[in-house]
Amino acid sequence: MRHVQIGEDKASVIGLGTWQFGAKEWDWDPAQRDDAIRIVHRALELGINVIDTAEAYSKGESESIIGEALVERREQAFLASKLLPLMPLPGRIVKAATASLKRMGTDHMELYQIHWPNPVVPLGVQMKGMRAVHAAGQAKYLGVSNFTLGMWKRAERALGGPVMTNQVQYNMLRRKAECLLPWAQQNGRVVIAYSPLAQGMLSGKYAAGNAPGGVRKINLFFTKSNMEAAKPVLTALKEISAKHDATSAQIALAWLVHHPNVIAIPGARSVAQLEQNAAAGDIELAEDEFVRLTEAADAFQRAKAGIGVVPQLVGRLVRG
Repeated sequence: MRHVQIGEDKASVIGLGTWQFGAKEWDWDPAQRDDAIRIVHRALELGINVIDTAEAYSKGESESIIGEALVERREQAFLASKLLPLMPLPGRIVKAATASLKRMGTDHMELYQIHWPNPVVPLGVQMKGMRAVHAAGQAKYLGVSNFTLGMWKRAERALGGPVMTNQVQYNMLRRKAECLLPWAQQNGRVVIAYSPLAQGMLSGKYAAGNAPGGVRKINLFFTKSNMEAAKPVLTALKEISAKHDATSAQIALAWLVHHPNVIAIPGARSVAQLEQNAAAGDIELAEDEFVRLTEAADAFQRAKAGIGVVPQLVGRLVRG
């Protein structure tokens, strides 16, 4: 497993996202708790040390599951959680961090992130609370999530120190985050890519007329026109995966972490899926393969600009 540097620590280029742990929107069954713990254990065995969660995930249940999984294995994990920024005043931020740590059964986490921008509370006020969490030793590093480049820079100025990471939606079909990469690479910062497989779209499992349900029902990627537009990307993934004896999903992850200073955090519903994700961290794409994939992704960006997806989405929701 390859790594990127976050401050003094090495973080695996493939992490484990845990939104699905305890989540009804992912058809969670309480009986799956043991499966989730096995997934975390296997991740650590395979060299995945970035375990990402949030207080918002199932109202803290994800954090609790991770806490149980990390009993006697805490030192193996680069543990990251996120603050739900509802009235993120300093006192609330410190209380939220303390509650997250209690659920996770630890006195510190490696990374604490603001989950979403809050347009009402000034960044200076929010960063005062984050600075207090850091000063108390509750978080070794601080980060943000879903911040633009300008907001990321302003957060650093308000903090008076490094905001080491920005967790954003980033995959071959959604590439707005690439504007963050040059600054991150030049300044020793890291972009953490969530939804790195576009909620399964890049696995090649789905096609027009075979869209998933559940929480993904409202994902615009799964409209008929977007699925048609994504065919060149899926074809390129399939062709290159055959050369590496890999899956399309693994190549999509390998494309992401081919970029310097990027970590991908796919979720996993089974140990087998986790093992496939982990293997992507060892795939080295040739430069011509990376270019081929990027050109296919560029073509999708151009195609979707002319696609009207809203009527299709409304129709899907009405049909149920």
